[in-house]
Amino acid sequence: MAARSKITKLPAAVKAWLDNNLVENSFGQYEALSAHLKTLGFDIGKSSLHRYGQVFEQRLAAVKMATEQARAVAEAAPDDDNVMSDGLIRLVQQKAFDMLVNMDDSGKQASFGTLAKIASELGHSSVAVKDFRQKTKQKTKEVANEVAETAKAAGLSNEAIKQIKARILGIAEA
Repeated sequence: MAARSKITKLPAAVKAWLDNNLVENSFGQYEALSAHLKTLGFDIGKSSLHRYGQVFEQRLAAVKMATEQARAVAEAAPDDDNVMSDGLIRLVQQKAFDMLVNMDDSGKQASFGTLAKIASELGHSSVAVKDFRQKTKQKTKEVANEVAETAKAAGLSNEAIKQIKARILGIAEA
């Protein structure tokens, strides 16, 4: 078993300082960072910092990409019909599929059990989203009918009632 990284043992404030400096220095200047940490009483070599920095940079890039993809989904598909959840579910499904395809025989990247759990949770989530969407459409139709009855009782013309109902139902069927 590999020894725990000295970086993971740093106090939270020092680790936050290190992370911020790695980002600000575009994941460079490891010698200077190592020298500064040494003045603080932490003997961490530039090679260790570089290994940590590479993993941190990859994770940061993945988070940025996921954020950009989520933003693109949100902009491309307004969430009136809970499309955002569908997009997010599809994005997670794609990532899980990629993990499965790229998993080596040793299972180092993700276990089959983990992927099965993700698939199960996505299935439940998908069903819940579809159920929510159906209930929302049904409730909107009920409200449209109630509004139509109220408008008719108030003396609005059939054409005005038809337009109001179409506007309300347009939300549910967009």
